[in-house]
Amino acid sequence: MAKKVYTKDIDGNEWVYSKTVEDHFFHPRNVMADDLNEKDYDAEGEVGSPACGDLMKVWLKVRGGKIIDFKWKTFGCASAIASTSILSEMAVGKTLDEAKKITASDIVARLGGLPKRKIHCSVLGDQALRAAIENYKNS
Repeated sequence: MAKKVYTKDIDGNEWVYSKTVEDHFFHPRNVMADDLNEKDYDAEGEVGSPACGDLMKVWLKVRGGKIIDFKWKTFGCASAIASTSILSEMAVGKTLDEAKKITASDIVARLGGLPKRKIHCSVLGDQALRAAIENYKNS
């Protein structure tokens, strides 16, 4: 089990983040860099709303029915960033059908947990991944 990092919000409520969440927040993997071209990817998926504070977009490269690259950008909190970062690692190398089965619970487990009030952040990534897979299948 990952070591826990205790953090307090501005209201003094204690949140518990694992070292894995902290690592993926401070060192996110597979973020879509500005010098990469979105058109070089086979599919994209987007979920969320800037009005509620979270927006997630993912891009996939698919070869032979497998995800060979997964890039993403998010407008969201540390939990959303960490969740999508680790999801990008979880999805690469999987078939589209295998990747589509990744759940928010799988992401949270791989992160070593998230505070209950942040679980909704982990849902954005898997929803964006499913949207990208549907985009790929429908194109």
